[in-house]
Amino acid sequence: MLAAFAVDFDRDDPLRALRIDERPEPEVPAGWTTVSVRAAALNHHDLWSLRGVGLRRENLPMILGCDAAGVDDDDNEVIVHSVISDDAWQGDETFDPRRSLLSERHQGTFAQRVAAPRRNLVRKPPALSFEEAACLPTAWLTAYRMLFTRGRVVPGMTILVQGATGGVATALTVLASRCGIRVWVTGRSERKREQAVALGADQAFEPGARLPERVDAVMETTGEATWSHSIRALKPGGTLVVSGATTGDGPPAELTRVFFLQLSVIGSTMGTRDELERLARLCVDKGIRPAIDTTLPLADARQGFETMLNGEVVGKVVFTP
Repeated sequence: MLAAFAVDFDRDDPLRALRIDERPEPEVPAGWTTVSVRAAALNHHDLWSLRGVGLRRENLPMILGCDAAGVDDDDNEVIVHSVISDDAWQGDETFDPRRSLLSERHQGTFAQRVAAPRRNLVRKPPALSFEEAACLPTAWLTAYRMLFTRGRVVPGMTILVQGATGGVATALTVLASRCGIRVWVTGRSERKREQAVALGADQAFEPGARLPERVDAVMETTGEATWSHSIRALKPGGTLVVSGATTGDGPPAELTRVFFLQLSVIGSTMGTRDELERLARLCVDKGIRPAIDTTLPLADARQGFETMLNGEVVGKVVFTP
């Protein structure tokens, strides 16, 4: 079967480690099933894998991809939840210390077929296309958990989203704005700021800009480059939710401001199967659809990786096997 996979690691030139070629059919352990992939979405996680982050050399070659929507062996249209917890784990999968994602220890979704635990399959609502549904399990699920589970954001609040047009940032903007939350974003270029407003942001600012007022919560995925601005953007008692550090994880802690203003700094990672099910239902009920930048045949996956690597993506890149 055709697949996009990592054959090596390269921190400086990650695409050197990418191959698109034939791979064996997936192995199916007990309790797992096979999904025929109709669409799979690209994430920064896939670029990090090519750099050797979260993926061990002994697991190479590894088919990349966390997100997929397709058809299972019983002809059900499904979304694949990519957090693989231990068989004995009970409760929130994201707290399982032995958890992994598809494409870390188990072959990923950038293929014509993928194996996944039966418990990880969520029914795809008919109202969502396969391409739209494939965007949900990583970036959109991360955004949903940041907002509603960890951040406890409610309608009427104002939030700041650091970064305007990445997968998580666009999901945060669309989800929050459609649920009655005022959304401000930062973006490095006028074009990206305009695109964020078109997605539903109330206002868009240059990175580090002084805001009209302090916000209830900041959604942070950038890390070191925006951390100080995020802390200073919060009103007393505000909440900073962090789910990534793409520019580095060594910012000054700003502890004096944290304790003096009684700020909450909360980590958030991925989401649960139940949250994915609720997210899909929310998208249908509210008429929300993921922003898709580009849809490409899997054979042309390198082009999608190049676009993401160059920072030119607004929304999601989707591959169709």
